[in-house]
Amino acid sequence: AVTGSGAVYGELPRTHSFRVTGSCRLPELPEVETVRRGLRPLEGATMERIIVRKCQLRRRVSVAALHNLAGGVVAPLGRRAKYLLIPMVNGGGMIIHLGMSGRLFMANPGDPLDPHDHLSWWLKQRGATIELRFRDPRRFGSVTVLQQGDLRKHPLLANLGPEPLGNEFTADYAFARSKRSRRPIKNALMDARFVVGIGNIYASEALWRAQINPKTAVCRISRRRWGKLVWAVQDVLDRAVSDGGTTLNDFFGASGDPGYFQTRLRAYGQRGEPCHRCGSMIRRISQAGRATYYCVSCQH
Repeated sequence: AVTGSGAVYGELPRTHSFRVTGSCRLPELPEVETVRRGLRPLEGATMERIIVRKCQLRRRVSVAALHNLAGGVVAPLGRRAKYLLIPMVNGGGMIIHLGMSGRLFMANPGDPLDPHDHLSWWLKQRGATIELRFRDPRRFGSVTVLQQGDLRKHPLLANLGPEPLGNEFTADYAFARSKRSRRPIKNALMDARFVVGIGNIYASEALWRAQINPKTAVCRISRRRWGKLVWAVQDVLDRAVSDGGTTLNDFFGASGDPGYFQTRLRAYGQRGEPCHRCGSMIRRISQAGRATYYCVSCQH
């Protein structure tokens, strides 16, 4: 790895990042997608050097593999489930998971280093130098490097279920996969082997919109109700992406701008509040160690 400091020139566009302050909520699909969109100015930039200040994250970062990316050109960024993909034009690249406190952002000129800025990438884009930083106080994030090949075929991603906003996640798919299972529908929605990227907040919200009790066994959900639920999942995620994610003491843009989907929440975090649809009470229960929120009356 190459260490040292250098000048950063030119105005940098604002982007989004994820941080946790007093919360253990992991970033979900809309937050990671917001980060991906905010980092699109990196596409086409040449990676000039990499600075590694601490390589022990959730998994140890391969310093040698990172160094070998120097000189490569960044291809269009991607996302698979809750992983951010930074591929290189000639193959390989990085698979990044933000963990519980990770932030990936483009630094502005003269920004001081934070003690938790563990990695920096220096890139050249149309004559300007951009510094991309990875900040992670809890060090539960990960940076996995693939020197050649397709990132999406890496073992981390190879056995994941379909994307909820993609063409493969349909009522027919969900009905066929679930008719022999008795696990609760909320647990199924959060299983990345069944469908990726639906975390706790958005699972509760989708079930509220589809009027399905989160404790319902998936084998009891008809093809028609799966159609309603697939629509609800996609609607919730689409709206959350448009709003820049959900801020619950954790998600903010690098400029300090929060995600605004929390203003649309109808179930998650609403314990004891009247349901926006029927006026009954929103209840909180625990499922697989996670908080679940639902209406006791109109979700059945």
